[in-house]
Amino acid sequence: MRPTPPPPRQSPALSGSSARGDAAPAAQEIVPALADPAAWRQTHLGRLLGHAMRRFDARVLELMARDVEVPLALANLAARAQITAAHIHITRHLALEGSRLTQLAAQAGMTKQAMGDLVEQCEAWGLVTREADPRDRRARWVRFTPTGRAWLAAFHRAVAQAEAEFRADVGEDVATVVKLGLEAYAGGWEP
Repeated sequence: MRPTPPPPRQSPALSGSSARGDAAPAAQEIVPALADPAAWRQTHLGRLLGHAMRRFDARVLELMARDVEVPLALANLAARAQITAAHIHITRHLALEGSRLTQLAAQAGMTKQAMGDLVEQCEAWGLVTREADPRDRRARWVRFTPTGRAWLAAFHRAVAQAEAEFRADVGEDVATVVKLGLEAYAGGWEP
């Protein structure tokens, strides 16, 4: 008769404590041994999240380039990759009533100068306007134009389509778990 194997030990990463009794497990307890010691650089969570985000953003821009309700000049810019994921930061973070440039940069995790460059490009394309802040003439207020609002609506449709494609690719259950996990992980972080 064969001996019964011991029950599987719960991973410290899953139990929330380590063998030492700490709240966080030691690195050697959660880092799996790999046949190729360099493989982790290609498969760690940060890299996978980065690839997933770039894939998602590229699909959103592709859908926007094909959207018949997007002004033709903007659709052409998106189709020729002149509008990039960096420009999506404005679409994601600009408040509907407008935002100060410094606030917009902070929400996007960018420097004021880098955001200023993006805003300047978007202003040239007719997506936004920049105005002096009535409360502080030194500050700049950024607002969507009517064309920018049409772009925002196209962005909303494209994100909804890309999310539906993601759910179809990985399955509804996995998509739900991924979204809940990312909400929990990102929810406590403020740039």
